[in-house]
Formats: sequence, C-alpha cells, structure tokens
Amino acid sequence: MKIVNLRLPLTPGAPAESAAPGAPQTVQVPMTALDRRRVRRRLRAPDGTELRLAFPTGTYLAPGTLLERRGEVAYIVVAAAEDVAALRPTGTAQAVRAAHAIGNLHRDLTESEAGEYLALWDAPLELLLTRLGVPFTREFRPFLGRPSWADE
Repeated sequence: MKIVNLRLPLTPGAPAESAAPGAPQTVQVPMTALDRRRVRRRLRAPDGTELRLAFPTGTYLAPGTLLERRGEVAYIVVAAAEDVAALRPTGTAQAVRAAHAIGNLHRDLTESEAGEYLALWDAPLELLLTRLGVPFTREFRPFLGRPSWADE
C-alpha cells in the first residue's frame, strides 16, 4: 500500500530582487533537492520566463548556480523550503545512532547553521526517529542535501 498526500504544499517562489539602475537583474529560481537533480527539463521562473535546462547528466544545480543569462537578467538557483525533520540529538551517541539509521534508509543528513541535523521528512523517517527517541520537529525550510533514492 502506498502512502500519499503526506507532503505539505510548497510556497510560491520569491519575486525577483530589485537592483540598482544599470546593474544586471537577478531572478532567484527556487528549487527543491529533487529539482536540483533534474537537469534536463523545462522550467518556469518566478518572473514567468520559460527556461529550458539541458545540463550534462549527473550535474547538480547547487544554490547559487547560474541557470541562464538573458540580456541583463540572470536566473540563479536558490534552495526552496521543503518539508524536513530537524533533529536535535541530546548527545554524541544519540547523534551517531540517528545518522547510522538514516544512512541505512539511503537518505541524506545535513547540518544546519544552528547545529541541528536536517533530513527530508516522510512517515518512515518520523517512525524511525520516534523509535530511536531522537528529539525532532517537522519544519518547512531549505534542505541542501540530496533527495532520497526513491524520489530520483
């Protein structure tokens, strides 16, 4: 049985930044972890422009990557907010157990600026963290790791 409708809806993309007169305009294109792996597709930027991506297979579109420049407008990748589990282990041993278990699920675990660990949320991950007794919260924020292998 497949579980569906567990993800929260994504918020609309951020508007283009305003720049000084004569300076190139930058349009931020928000992309999820999965979107940053999809390098051959059509994409609509927040300003309505259609971008056609055709990067080499295996390319990773890291935040800050220039997608395209059209005249004085540069289209730049930014990490979109996603549904994540923010782990706050109580000690090193608990952090190691959580990282090992999440790695066994073939998921990425990244560290945030606040010292928390982030993983893309889904129901099996929540069950795993609950069983391990790792304190976590479900939040909506940028995730810089890779999506799970099942999403690719």
